[in-house]
Amino acid sequence: MQSNAFAQRLAAENLPLKRPNITTLQVNIGKRCNQACHHCHVEAGPKHPDNMALPTLERLLDLLRTAPAVHTVDITGGAPELNPHFRYFVSEIRKLGRKVIDRCNLTVLYEPGQADTAEFLAQQGVEIVASLPCYTKENVEAQRGRFVFDKSIQGLRLLNSLGYGKAGSGLVLNLVYNPGGAFLPPNQHALQHDYKQRLFDDFGIEFNQLFTITNMPIKRYRHVLERDGELAAYMQLLLDNFNLSAAQGVMCTNLISVGFDGQIYDCDFNQMLEMPVAGRARQVMAINHLDEITQDIVVANHCFGCTAGAGSSCGGSLL
Repeated sequence: MQSNAFAQRLAAENLPLKRPNITTLQVNIGKRCNQACHHCHVEAGPKHPDNMALPTLERLLDLLRTAPAVHTVDITGGAPELNPHFRYFVSEIRKLGRKVIDRCNLTVLYEPGQADTAEFLAQQGVEIVASLPCYTKENVEAQRGRFVFDKSIQGLRLLNSLGYGKAGSGLVLNLVYNPGGAFLPPNQHALQHDYKQRLFDDFGIEFNQLFTITNMPIKRYRHVLERDGELAAYMQLLLDNFNLSAAQGVMCTNLISVGFDGQIYDCDFNQMLEMPVAGRARQVMAINHLDEITQDIVVANHCFGCTAGAGSSCGGSLL
């Protein structure tokens, strides 16, 4: 594959990617995690030292105060709850009237010091996007390790008991599916139906929506593909399934991603590849307003992952 075949494909389709407005601020507040999943593009794990410091979080709050168009702050990790300033950050964002998404791996709710985290999230009205790559124990633990499935089910039951996923509660609980191999996700709507039926029938669990997300061929998952001799075939699969309609709605057209150190990126995947935004406004500590960030978007071949099939974003299928 050519060095930047994706950029060439966009040029052939006469589709320059631009970000006219920033409506979602995605913040990776640390790569420490109590899990080390095979498909993790962050390469997060229990021994990872990177955590966003309080001055950087404060600077982000300052920038939010002057950016009313940003209606959502999407907090990621690692396990974001393991950052010592997580609760302060969430509560201050909520005081600004913005929606907060917490990307929770569920098992973190049972880590030391997290006994009341679920209650805190409910009190703050935080939307939870929870990782559950399948509704069967075998498939989940193949990706995430032993004992993860039972604890994940326990976490979902806890969230349900607080109202999450329940009709009329206002507490949103969405789940995330990642393929267990080098293939594209199935139809999101059909798989959501299966998830809802199986999780309710087997465990009495309810949730709002299922997001299907394509595994990105970067970092830890790329290493797995290389180890298994599947990288070239997987990249060709993504290229062959390029969807122009999906490309027109990719998440980087209304989102920026900020790393634990305050560096600014066009998306979480570019962040993990250390590909900062174009232009000079690349660090939150060095700008006065989010409008200083360029509308131009940096692309590379991994972007085929977001534009293959029905498309993929942090909010699931694009089509």
